[in-house]
Amino acid sequence: MTHDAHRVMFVRRGENMRKVMTVTALIAAAGLMTACGGSSGDGDGKGSAGSSTAASSSEASSEGEDKTYEVTLEVGGEGKSSVYYTLGTNGTEQVTLPWKKSGEMTLNPTERKVGIIVSVVPGLVKLSNGQLGAAPCSITVDGKKVVEDQGGVEGAHKCEYTLN
Repeated sequence: MTHDAHRVMFVRRGENMRKVMTVTALIAAAGLMTACGGSSGDGDGKGSAGSSTAASSSEASSEGEDKTYEVTLEVGGEGKSSVYYTLGTNGTEQVTLPWKKSGEMTLNPTERKVGIIVSVVPGLVKLSNGQLGAAPCSITVDGKKVVEDQGGVEGAHKCEYTLN
């Protein structure tokens, strides 16, 4: 093997290692944020006191509570496709379109402060013009459609929303 070939292998190995380390660091940071989160104050779960406005008081009390959301991911179109999604956990499914997946997500105060991403990435389908393209997708939270993508050939198509 030539010197240049060894150098290319070393550079590629270094790039892969950096990617692995970056992903590992992000996962560890997310875990620490979840494990170390909590309310400020004297440990009574109410947060810091002392605000004199009613809006701040209600905001503080709602921030100290868990909140449950009903989330629905949808992918339209016809035929079979793969669907990649994040709804509490990551998943991949081979599905027959149209497809829908619903679930409840309960966020604690720390998760609500930071936000939790829900997403759906539709696979390719045969479009009405005969081309292959992304299927349309949408996300509904508590009965309200919050994201919609019409799909198509051009650009990156996905639906993503941050719950908080």
